[in-house]
Amino acid sequence: MTVRAIRGATQLTKDNLEEMAEAVTELLSELFEKNSLSKADLISIFFTSTEDLLSDFPAAAARKLDLGDIPLMCAREIPVTGSLPRVVRVMVHAHSDLTHAQIKHIYKRGAEVLRRDIAQ
Repeated sequence: MTVRAIRGATQLTKDNLEEMAEAVTELLSELFEKNSLSKADLISIFFTSTEDLLSDFPAAAARKLDLGDIPLMCAREIPVTGSLPRVVRVMVHAHSDLTHAQIKHIYKRGAEVLRRDIAQ
């Protein structure tokens, strides 16, 4: 197996605990499913969020998927003028037999505009 990095992002309509948990859980669940990943395949997950998201850490939602023993890290996204608001981005590092071309990067809830070149 090879180590792969898989990207994704989701946009929240508002900053609150419930939507953060729902959006991050939805994003990770689809990313794992589309790339045939199990918990055993995961190495680490790195999240960023835009500076307008203050209600919770994206990693807190990931822990609800029983990922508490996977290294999770959160950081602030660079505040570029005119950038999409209320966005959580993720980079999952995992063991996979998929080639780069076979990897499915997942963009949801309006975040598809961030990477039209690789969004599903």
